[in-house]
Amino acid sequence: MNESFDKQKMMETLVDPEVSSILTELEGGEKDSAYLTDKLQLSPGQIKDLLSYVIEHKFVVINQNDGKEIFKVDLNKLNKIMENDDNFKSVVDGLTELDQFLN
Repeated sequence: MNESFDKQKMMETLVDPEVSSILTELEGGEKDSAYLTDKLQLSPGQIKDLLSYVIEHKFVVINQNDGKEIFKVDLNKLNKIMENDDNFKSVVDGLTELDQFLN
C-alpha cells in the first residue's frame, strides 16, 4: 500500500471499540445513517467524527442516495492494511503459536 496516511494512527483508529462497532455494521454492506444511528445510538455527527480519519483516507465512503447518507466500507483496503501490519501479524502469529502449544 502506498497510501499517505499515518499507519499507527490508522491502526489505533481501526481498533477503537466505537469505530470497530461501526465498521462491523458496515462489513455486511452499505448502511444509511438512520440505520447506524438507531443501531449504535450515536448521532450522525458522532459517527462522522469517529470515522473522520478512515473517511479522509477512503476506508469508508459516504454517498448520497435519495437524500440519505449511505456509508460504505472499502473491505479490500481494510483487509490490506490488516494483512500488511507487522504488529497485527505478530499478534496473529503469537496466538497461532500459543494455540498449537495448548493443543
